[in-house]
Order: sequence, then structure tokens, then C-alpha cells
Amino acid sequence: MVEQSQVRGAGRIRRGPVLAVLSVASFMAGLDLFIVNVAFTDIGRDFAGESMADLSWVLNGYAIVFAALLVPLGRLADRYGRKAGLLLGLTVFTLASQACAAAPSLWWLVAFRVVQAAGAAALIPTSLGLLLSAYPAERRGGAVRIWSAASAIAAAAGPAVGGVLVDASWRWVFEVNVPIGIAAVLLAARLVPDSREGVTARVPDLVGTAVATAAIALLALGVVKINDWPGERTVLVAAAALLGLAWFWLRSLRHPAPVIEPALLAVRTFLWSNAAVLLFTVAFAANLLLGVLWMQQVWHYSPIRTGLAVAPGPLMVPVMALIAGRLAARVPVGLITAAGCMLCAFGVVLIATSLGPVPAYAAQMLPGWLIGGTGVGLALPTILSAAAVELPSHRYATGSAVVNMSRQIGAVLGVSLAVAVLGTPRGYTDAHTAYVHAWLMVGAFMVIAAITALGMTPRRPRPSRPVPEPETEVIARA
Repeated sequence: MVEQSQVRGAGRIRRGPVLAVLSVASFMAGLDLFIVNVAFTDIGRDFAGESMADLSWVLNGYAIVFAALLVPLGRLADRYGRKAGLLLGLTVFTLASQACAAAPSLWWLVAFRVVQAAGAAALIPTSLGLLLSAYPAERRGGAVRIWSAASAIAAAAGPAVGGVLVDASWRWVFEVNVPIGIAAVLLAARLVPDSREGVTARVPDLVGTAVATAAIALLALGVVKINDWPGERTVLVAAAALLGLAWFWLRSLRHPAPVIEPALLAVRTFLWSNAAVLLFTVAFAANLLLGVLWMQQVWHYSPIRTGLAVAPGPLMVPVMALIAGRLAARVPVGLITAAGCMLCAFGVVLIATSLGPVPAYAAQMLPGWLIGGTGVGLALPTILSAAAVELPSHRYATGSAVVNMSRQIGAVLGVSLAVAVLGTPRGYTDAHTAYVHAWLMVGAFMVIAAITALGMTPRRPRPSRPVPEPETEVIARA
């Protein structure tokens, strides 16, 4: 726990600058989840001959590794030092970003993206742990909200910033991280005090992490290759993925420090929130990719025009998040989330039924995009805030990391399904049909997410089963 952590330099903490530096780390990790979407078409053009399924690994490779390493790297940092973990994560992320910018081929780019994701995965738990250690209990809630807002701003700004950068070259999408990363390393080394749990923090299940990563990658591979492979090979790869996930879960039931603690999933609100966020993010990631690809490949928008066209939806999110926060005091969180998911479903169906061959953004795309952004603002922040509400304070940090894992796994599946449904259409008629089918799939996932979200509302009269307290854990009272 924070009160028992070894915090060095606690009496000399300049909390404002510390919060700013740690929020930059959160912003950097979040930005690269969204900024690359706008560069997708230009990357494919530069690496001519690569299929859409192969290009999808630029997005999926990052998301898979990011998801898999969030909890293990956080626990290793708890044991060996959070500041060292933060500085290492920033350094790896910055160097890998430079390598991505210089990548000579698609598969070198994917490899460097994997390394970049490992650095990003270290940034989230270490920056949160250091933030909680730097602030007294009564001020942690406000600090965590500012830290979390940095990631939300990255999501909103990512497409627009990406469009501006890609207009020069897609390589600038990665190059922009380098000066920010260098500055963050220098400032973090100077300003951020260290904290750790020491040898009492358990080493995480690294073997289980590797198996889960491979299983998710195999599942994504089977989905994106469904149009290219014989059915037998697809079934074999999918079966291997499911066996790997089953083995991972059985191992988690026995391991002393599993990546996902079974006791957390015994908490009803946490379980349903993870299910809802996974389904929601499948639809969200697919919808974002579909919108970008339609505007660039069918309407032939430039990257900067695409980025600006995407931006109005994300800009609705912070406004609606504030409204959702006020509603949560009077309306069950499950109903708020379900309403947001249904708005998203309505938005994508409106887009699917409106689009035509001649670009008419204001009439055909913008209304559905704004409705979808309204839904995202109601649903996503509500899920994230409700997920840990019934967890004890000593499980907040781990619970937050598991929710982020679910989000990234959902993003992987969403991108993979979008690529699989689109296939390789020839001509406008085939493309229009494929995109309509893909958007209807997105709508279906949003409806399922809405139904799932109804289970999120806490049952106040009957408290959840208690989660046993470990030897150490970061406390967050957000």
C-alpha cells in the first residue's frame, strides 16, 4: 500500500510539476492508440503490395502487447522501483518511436510497434503508482482524474493531430514522440520521487503473460486471414488460440500472482464492466477504422481532411462525460452505459444507410458521427468509473489495469473483424456493400454491449464478496 511504500524525497515533492510529467506519460501512451489510424492508408501506399490483413498488424501488434504487459510491468515496477520503470518505459517508447519512423518495411514497422507498446505498457501503471505515492489520500481523487483526462484528450486529439502530421509524411506520426519523450525523461528524472513496495511485491506470472499474448495474437491472425486461408487452417488457429486462453485461465486459478486475479472477477460490477468495455471497444475500434478508411479510400480525402472530419465525434466525449457524471448520482450506471451504447448503434446504422459515392460529409457522415460521439461520452467514462467502484481500495490500481487490458483486447478484435468483413472489394458497389455490412456488425456489437452493461449497476443491498488483501498494492481513492 502507499502508506507502506518506500517513497524517496517525499518532503520535497513539487506535486504540480509531478502531475504534469506523469500526465504526459499517460497522454503519450494513449495518443499512439489513435493517431496511427489516420496514417493507415499512407502506410499501405508506401509499402505497396501489402494486404489490408497484413497492415492491420501495425494497429493490432501494438494493442496486443500493450494489453498483455500492463499488469506484469506494473507489478515488476512495484517490486524494483516505479521511477526506474517509468524512465525505462519512456526511453523504450521514445527509441522505438524513432525506429518506427525509420522502418524500411512493413514487418520492421510492426516489430518496432511491438517494442513501442512494451514501453507504453510500462508508462500507465508506473505513472499511476508514482502519482498515488506523491499525493496524500485526500487529494488522490482529483490528481487521478487529471491524469485520466490526459488519455481522453489524446483520444480526441489523436485523429486530428495524425491528419496534420500524415499530410507531411506518415513517419511524422512516430517522429513527433521523440522530442516529447526526451523532455519527459529529463523532467521525470529530475522531478518525480521514487516509490516501490520492495521484495514483498510478488513477481507476476510471466509465463502466463506470454501464453495469453500468443493466444490473442493467434485469434487476431485467424480473424484477419479468414478470407485468405482455407477454412481448416482458420479453425485450427482459432482452436489453438482458445486452448491457449483456457490454459491461461486455469493457470491463473493456481498461480500466486496471476495476471488477472479470479477474485476480482467475483465482484459483480467489475465482471460486467469488463465484459461491457470489451464489447464496446470491439465496436468502437472497428467504427473508427471504418470511418477513416471510407473517407480516404472511397471519398479520397487527404489525411488532414480525414483527421479533421473524425475530430467532431471525439470532441463530444468530454462534454457528455461531464453530463454522465452528474446523471450517475440519480440514474443507475448500467442504464447510462446502455443508453450510450444504443446511441452509438443508432449513429453507425445512420452512417451505413446514408453514405453515397459522392462525398457529402455534413449530410452523410457528420450526424451519425456526432450521435456516436455522444454515445461514447455517456458509455465509456461511465464504464471506466464504475468498474472499480465495488473493489476495495487496495485493488484499485490492479483493477484499472485489467479494465485497460479488456479495452485493448476489444480493440484488437474490432480491427480484426473490420478487416475481415471488408475483405478486398473491387469497385464502388462491392466496397459500399462491404462497409454497410461492417457498420451493421458494429451496431450489433453495440447492442450486445448495451444489454451487457445492464449488469454493471451495483446491488447496494447485498455487498459483493470481499477481495482478499495482498501483501502490497497501490491505493487509489478516485
